[in-house]
Amino acid sequence: MNEIVVAAIILVGLGLIFATILAVAYRKLKVYEDPRIDQIEELLPHANCGACGQPGCRAFAEKLVTKEMTPAKCTVSSSEQLEKIAALLGVEAGSEEKRIARLLCAGGKREAQNLADYQGHLKTCRGEAVVAGGIKACSWGCLGLGDCMQVCDFDAIYMNEDGLPTVIPELCVACNDCVEVCPKNLFVLMPIDQKLIVQCRSLLEGDLAESKCSVACTACGRCVVDGAPGLIEMKENLAVINYELNEVASPAATRRCPTNAITWVEWQQFQPPGKIHSPIGRVEKYRSEVKPA
Repeated sequence: MNEIVVAAIILVGLGLIFATILAVAYRKLKVYEDPRIDQIEELLPHANCGACGQPGCRAFAEKLVTKEMTPAKCTVSSSEQLEKIAALLGVEAGSEEKRIARLLCAGGKREAQNLADYQGHLKTCRGEAVVAGGIKACSWGCLGLGDCMQVCDFDAIYMNEDGLPTVIPELCVACNDCVEVCPKNLFVLMPIDQKLIVQCRSLLEGDLAESKCSVACTACGRCVVDGAPGLIEMKENLAVINYELNEVASPAATRRCPTNAITWVEWQQFQPPGKIHSPIGRVEKYRSEVKPA
């Protein structure tokens, strides 16, 4: 028999054997996948932002099918889309408390002192941060070069006139990207109903803190006294809020703050474009509001 024919028969035989092995292995080892996963994934926004806590939309769809999560965990989808997903699964869409990114710094161009002028090739916060921690006299302060704005896929952050990133609550989906990119760790994700915020992370005290930034926490302790018992405590020269007691929080804790480091935020931090951001809640303002008994 011709050697070429023999070789062809051997190859065909081996191919059939391996094909049979693969077919049997597929039938025995096949993992069933609920067809609803594909259907739900199509209904999701394909943002793969991670706001739901999963690495992507497909992973979230898998969790929905197994009822480990509710549709409302997707903060990007519209209410109509969430209802469609819930109807497909035969469950309630659920509800999720809105969370947004908050900046724990109010020291912009007008408030914070600079030590130098950054002339580096990389005009980014991360690039500036590697050079002695940045140009700010306050080593904890926002560098203002907008890495957070650039990384936000939802256009929820803009740089205001004071050089501070301002989050638009209506657009923020709490995806966590700004939290991860900030070299100073100034962004945190907070429920929208946590309105009492310390917009400072400086660990300096008194005049030294204020000499570097006019809106720094000076560790005066007035907010601790004025707030509800146990709501605020001083830790390493910084006011720290216990959000487990959020239901007793009120603007009263902010009224005697000499620098407005602690503030009450109803919706959006800072002022919209075109308005000057200046500290409020000064001692003078408090004295003018409080009349003697």
